[in-house]
Amino acid sequence: MDRGDSFRAREDRAINAASGESVAAARAYEQFFVPALFAEWTAWVADAARIGTSDRVLDVACGTGVLAREIRSRTGGNGGVTGLDANAGMLAVAAERAPDIEWRHGTAESLPFPDRSFDAVVSQFGLMFFSDRQRAVREMARVLAPGGRLAVAVWDSLDDTPAYAAEVALLERMAGRAAADALRAPFVLGSTRALVELFETAGLGGVIVQTRRGTARFPSLGTMVGADLRGWLPVMGVVLPEDLISRILKEAEIVLAPYVQRDGAVVFDSPGHIVTATR
Repeated sequence: MDRGDSFRAREDRAINAASGESVAAARAYEQFFVPALFAEWTAWVADAARIGTSDRVLDVACGTGVLAREIRSRTGGNGGVTGLDANAGMLAVAAERAPDIEWRHGTAESLPFPDRSFDAVVSQFGLMFFSDRQRAVREMARVLAPGGRLAVAVWDSLDDTPAYAAEVALLERMAGRAAADALRAPFVLGSTRALVELFETAGLGGVIVQTRRGTARFPSLGTMVGADLRGWLPVMGVVLPEDLISRILKEAEIVLAPYVQRDGAVVFDSPGHIVTATR
């Protein structure tokens, strides 16, 4: 076994050793959040990266792999698609869904790939959570081949996402600042000017920020808020007692009523930015 095979075996063990709790959380993410929030963005990000049939593509912070699966459908097996995430549970579910994609365990701030390894690098709604965003963008630029394309999606500001702004205010009132901040976290990169500066400072050229008006669709209010309270908040280190969750869910029926359709589904604007650049 050479060093590469040994390294891959260690990564496979890390993914296979994901705790049952982390895998269960990842399955809930795939079941609830992917169709409601993330799936519609995959085509937009892939288009922005101009994915071709022979491209080698890296998906950074791939989660359960919804974007990587879209890209694989475009390369048709002629290129190579790799998904990387720091969460072993996410990777375990990604491997269940698409065993033909290469899944790697690692962080955006220290990508485990040689320079100039990929024709395109993409990332969908992960940049907000990186511990060092500047370093992560520099790493994405490092592994791009000359002329390679980068496409990164982030959510718009909370001010432009009123449904989640209302839920954040509800959490602030009923559960405190830590719970509210956990739900604020995805919306911290809404400034297009700051995004351009972040990517240009990393040495990338042709930086463009395009805003898309996405639409969130949850099957019910209980599904939306329950997934946040029992799924997202614990991921961010905030665990609420069940009696408080029940009270918040009841209050949410009033606060979020404007977004509930006649069939009980919850539908609202969920805008985001797609940053594109070249090396």
